[in-house]
Amino acid sequence: MGELGGKIALVTGGSRGIGAAIAERLIAEGMRVAIVGRDRDALERTAHRIGAVAIRANVAERGSAESILAAVRATLGEVDVVVPNAGIDASHKLVETTDAVWDEVMATNVTAVFQLCRAAIPPMVARGSGRVVVVASTAGLAGYPYTSAYCASKHAVVGLVRALAAEIARSGVTINAVCPGFVETAMSGRSVENIAHKTKQSAAAARASLERMSPQNRLIDPSEVAHAVASLLPAAARGIHGQALAINGGAYGG
Repeated sequence: MGELGGKIALVTGGSRGIGAAIAERLIAEGMRVAIVGRDRDALERTAHRIGAVAIRANVAERGSAESILAAVRATLGEVDVVVPNAGIDASHKLVETTDAVWDEVMATNVTAVFQLCRAAIPPMVARGSGRVVVVASTAGLAGYPYTSAYCASKHAVVGLVRALAAEIARSGVTINAVCPGFVETAMSGRSVENIAHKTKQSAAAARASLERMSPQNRLIDPSEVAHAVASLLPAAARGIHGQALAINGGAYGG
């Protein structure tokens, strides 16, 4: 068992896609992992498959951060690693972005991350150790059309990471963001559908347009994001702090 063996991790949005890949990778590193999700069936299937603890919750609900952490403490113990990964997308023209869409995206992608950090980081600081890795997006580093709410939310969460990093720099706790480009997940599948619908292209042509956004001409695999998260956890990574790591085949840096 390596350096991370026996440590306890929490991954939100862990029932599928990037979150499930991260949780599976951390378990492979010897960690004990709790995953959070809203879909009970998907959550329990993934937890059973990878050997994680399932915690059903909606991170966008006020007060959920404290109840989630309490559940992890009750089942596994104090959390060493927090990976706020849960997020939702939204693709609308500016004039079609309603207040309800804006509020939902911000509640899940920004406020939930803030509240989880506010609840989880102080105990880590008190112990003098811990890791927080926020799953953001390249939409937090650049703008894309028809995604004003999503891009704003991801820019906000990258800013949150940088602010918190400055605040806790001497504590022994690190916080970073990983910023994937288009990843082979259901979310990218919805992007393909949206592009195809709006441009009257075929699904194959729409997918190819996403692939061309990467110099490597491909979508990122969820396991690559999981690798990046795991690489930020050992003691040797303690100097990597307050960073926004782009995982996009070299399109641009953070």
